[in-house]
Amino acid sequence: MNLGERIAAVEAEIAATVAADARAVEGFRVGMLGRNGKVTLLLDELRHVPKEEKREWGQRLNQLKQAASARLEELKGALASTATAQGPEGDATRPALTGHAGSLHPISMVRQRITDVFARIGYTVSQGPEVEDDRHNFGALNFPADHPARDMQDTFFVEGGGGELALRTHTSSVQVRVMENSQPPIRTISPGRVYRNEAISARAHCMFHQVEGLYVDRGVSFAELKGTLEHFVRSMFGPDMKIRLRPSYFPFTEPSAEVDMSCTICAGKGCPVCKGSGWVEIMGCGMVDPAVLTNCGIDPEVYSGFAFGMGVERIAQLLYRVPDLRLYWENDVRFLDQFTDGAFRA
Repeated sequence: MNLGERIAAVEAEIAATVAADARAVEGFRVGMLGRNGKVTLLLDELRHVPKEEKREWGQRLNQLKQAASARLEELKGALASTATAQGPEGDATRPALTGHAGSLHPISMVRQRITDVFARIGYTVSQGPEVEDDRHNFGALNFPADHPARDMQDTFFVEGGGGELALRTHTSSVQVRVMENSQPPIRTISPGRVYRNEAISARAHCMFHQVEGLYVDRGVSFAELKGTLEHFVRSMFGPDMKIRLRPSYFPFTEPSAEVDMSCTICAGKGCPVCKGSGWVEIMGCGMVDPAVLTNCGIDPEVYSGFAFGMGVERIAQLLYRVPDLRLYWENDVRFLDQFTDGAFRA
């Protein structure tokens, strides 16, 4: 087959080529215009053509190359049109559609930060049921039968439970289960949702999140409790934060205290948020009552311990300065978008 016949054969092949996908288009390009493509090899043949014929064959081969290039563009265009008509699912070679990247809810982010702080000092994470019996939610925690928390005004009782089942009012019930099923040393935190029959407002909600902590071992002291809480506050809010403990009462701890920390809004100078005191309340704490240890099968003559509990929404409010608790539950994208990179953007 002479040069003219070979050129004619390649021209016919170019005209007849179709491509169903991107791989076929690339195969045509390589087969015709690649380093060892048919058009490229024919162009190399030009050097063997007699000098007086080079001009004629050069023009013919140049037209062949242009035809191959034009056909390649036609095939690409046809493939792109088909993919557009079919949508992005019709072409696996199209770049991936990068939609809006989501993130954790701000409450989930704060709960994880709290968990990380305590995990670094040896606390495990314990979980328990949200529908609890009377013993784990009240009785074992030293709540007397006439305690106000047992009243319908504070607790959501479960219908059909005969007054024995309720939505847990705190995650202290998880601590009871831990103490019943393990022996000291115990060092654990119990994060989770809790429920109380309260009017919903900017400062309160009927459903919220708690993280409660428990440490039981030989010789545990109140000084260790204060040191643990100072470590937590400074890890969450900065090394200059201070705490103070005020005497309080809880049925399951004795002595008990409310924990305040320096106001994050005014740095302790006094403002409307802290009511001019320079302090904001963040949690309750105390030494585990010996009666609670006894109820859970732990000898209070040998072991002692401390417990604390905080609302995750309260910590999130102080971190992000969100004025209304209801914003966390309304699923307003305009609010949630401010937390997409893991930090609040005012």
